[in-house]
Amino acid sequence: MAEISDNVAKQALEWHRAGKGAVLATVVETWGSAPRPVGAHLAISGAGELAGSVSGGCVEGAVVAEAFEALETGQSKVLTYGVSDDEAFDVGLACGGTIRIMLQPVGAGMSEAALADVVHAIEARQPVAYVVDTESWSARVQGPEGLEVRFRADRSGFEGDAKTFVSVQNPPLRMAIVGAVHIAQFLVPMARMAGYDPFLVDPREAFATPERFPDTTISHDWPDEALHAWGLDARTAVVTLTHDPKIDDPAIAAALASDCFYLGCLGSTRTHGKRVDRLRAAGAAEADIARIHAPVGLNIGAKSPAEIAVAVLAQVTEVLRGPK
Repeated sequence: MAEISDNVAKQALEWHRAGKGAVLATVVETWGSAPRPVGAHLAISGAGELAGSVSGGCVEGAVVAEAFEALETGQSKVLTYGVSDDEAFDVGLACGGTIRIMLQPVGAGMSEAALADVVHAIEARQPVAYVVDTESWSARVQGPEGLEVRFRADRSGFEGDAKTFVSVQNPPLRMAIVGAVHIAQFLVPMARMAGYDPFLVDPREAFATPERFPDTTISHDWPDEALHAWGLDARTAVVTLTHDPKIDDPAIAAALASDCFYLGCLGSTRTHGKRVDRLRAAGAAEADIARIHAPVGLNIGAKSPAEIAVAVLAQVTEVLRGPK
């Protein structure tokens, strides 16, 4: 993902406000093999402290040296580095390549106010873009309007003029899983590995235990209350797995009232038909009912709980990343 991660942005801002000085380095273009994607960030303090990465180690030393110079001059610049095959092999790549890195000293090339706006947006789970003209070095922080395709794809990069760089700052992905069933024991770690922050909801305390779901945020509240308190947004997927209408239906209603990007529900076609009847009787709109993916998961013939979890995560990925 190409956002300024919470710790990198906050760390750069803290270093700057502490009087140490801070520089933000951003990968703006890559060719060939690249260990870090476009939009990856590295913060460097005037004392040589580092947060984040732009290359996995193969050009960091040179970037740090340039960052110290940028702190002296207050000038932003774009650096170009070629990584040889030998250097690439040392950091675990199959072959070399070229990367371009934008260097901005905080308070000069990048305003403190702009960085503070980015930090605030990350903490508030608000999607924003940091847009900078790499010729005039004018910059702004804006919402997704006009950049919807980039935000949906988590894709930072240059716009058509090849000088305006858009750094997409999407909130981290999250997944609410309703039902501490066997499938959830596989889906929770899979979701975490795929970059989602999982949240498990089940009022049945005997099922949703730290022993069955280690290192997982668990709520024993009723699903609609739990999801409302946790908050559902456009970077959240919701999956219901209990097969029990008393537990699943309140979660489905909460999801349909939100702008979560995915809602999937376990159950056969017949089970889903009954679910649709209940939703219609409760006054749900047909457009909302059509948002539900059921039976949940891609139709790959999954049988075991682990295979079903794979199918669910694949479908979530398809909805998030696939063509619209």
